[in-house]
Amino acid sequence: MKTTKRTSNRDKALNTAEHLFLTKGFLLTSMDEIVTESKVSKTNIYYHFKSKEELLGAITERLVGRYEELIREAGSRSGLTVPQKIAAIGDLLMRGEDDFLGGCPFLTLYVQTSREAGFVRERIGRFFREQTLYLEGLLAEGVRSGELRSSLEPGPAAALILSGIEGALFLQHASPDSTYMQQVLPALAQLLK
Repeated sequence: MKTTKRTSNRDKALNTAEHLFLTKGFLLTSMDEIVTESKVSKTNIYYHFKSKEELLGAITERLVGRYEELIREAGSRSGLTVPQKIAAIGDLLMRGEDDFLGGCPFLTLYVQTSREAGFVRERIGRFFREQTLYLEGLLAEGVRSGELRSSLEPGPAAALILSGIEGALFLQHASPDSTYMQQVLPALAQLLK
């Protein structure tokens, strides 16, 4: 007999709050709305999370973990060149939800977070610094292997790639033109050659 795993009340609250924070906004989402949508009592939610900001922190950590895992998987695929690995990372980020307010879940949460919840802003900043370092390592590998031009500076190039992808995600969301990512990824690849 196959048993199905029940979703815990904690996870129901997290899933509901994540969806609402990313599509409606942290500031515009009330705890009452999370209670109504998740069908988890307010007492139960407050048992797991002392405040809405603590709930936001848990969502941020979960998103960071999810994206770090996906980025590492795409960047460590065997049989791909470094430019192909970077393209795979860009494709992965491009497949995100279309209804995030800022195009990117991290941008959406960052701009919605007050200075009082600085721990969330700091965690998102650290996530981007870590991803820049990861890209820098991939680019250095490409320079060493001869896949990328020898004059390429991995640090600034990694910052440019991440900025280009994040900017394209935002512009694709904010504009009726949905081709920004399709334009940015090949342009970035050309700059690396």
